Amino acid sequence: MAILLSLVLPAGFVQAQPFPSKPVRIVVPFPAGGPTDIVARAMAQKMSEGLGQTVLVENRAGAGGALGSEAVAKSPADGHTVLMGTIGGLAVAMSLLPNRGYDTLRDFAPITQAVNVTNILVTHPSVPARSVKELLALARSQPGKLNYASSGNGTVTHLAGELLKLMGGVDIVHVPYKGGAPALTALIGGETDMSYENALLIVPQIKAGKARALAVTGARRSPLLPELPTISETLPGYSASGWYGLVAPAATPKDALMKLNAAAVKALRTPDVMERLSSQGAEPVGSSPDEWAAFIRSEIDKWGKVVKAARMKPD
Repeated sequence: MAILLSLVLPAGFVQAQPFPSKPVRIVVPFPAGGPTDIVARAMAQKMSEGLGQTVLVENRAGAGGALGSEAVAKSPADGHTVLMGTIGGLAVAMSLLPNRGYDTLRDFAPITQAVNVTNILVTHPSVPARSVKELLALARSQPGKLNYASSGNGTVTHLAGELLKLMGGVDIVHVPYKGGAPALTALIGGETDMSYENALLIVPQIKAGKARALAVTGARRSPLLPELPTISETLPGYSASGWYGLVAPAATPKDALMKLNAAAVKALRTPDVMERLSSQGAEPVGSSPDEWAAFIRSEIDKWGKVVKAARMKPD
């Protein structure tokens, strides 16, 4: 009997271990140093404190966020591997990437929306346009000459550019990069004319005179740069804001999801995390799983229509 118990108990004990029983990984589907990475790392330490386990950030870049998203979708559904999903990987990929290897609504369990992010239309200082109106006039006078950098095909920076082209009736060439950091480097270096940069990255460059801010892409002016107009003030109805949030593999136990939600929301409401993110143009959210699920569904529908209208194609 003693021998039998010694064989049976360890296995039963492992199964009964409460979540989390080991470090938790937040997979960021973009390179280190980009805006998604900044948000994940700002949350990770505080989540570690809330969960009582180390929370690590792992960068798995590629395919506009779809590569890392697919990796998490196929990970063990035990709560120890989660994704910092983005508008590109979770919403746009559903209509843009038919061979993405996952379905957002089928393969992921929502945890919480982390932030809404202010994006800013910026140009290299050499571009002779100081407003959206002047930029559109310049683009119309030189079809196909101007180009814009994005952080990858299907990302919000790509969508923002295609929406401007559709609504403004202009021809501006899309130049995709593998993440926000390399796209920013290209803009600052003069390799590209313009971009729709994340405020987390671009505000210091604007202040240093290395980029010229024309407008914000959201529906409202940003508290970070209140003097900067919205694109919609020139093109009524224009809106292209970014967002990030946590999801886990679909079969993850509800208990683990709720513990992750509680730790993430608590982290987002910690004063130093709120200040760090807000000062760089990211608005902390911290929604419930149900609220987050409804928001994702609405974004899939909205951007699916843009992908179709712009005739966007995968790389």
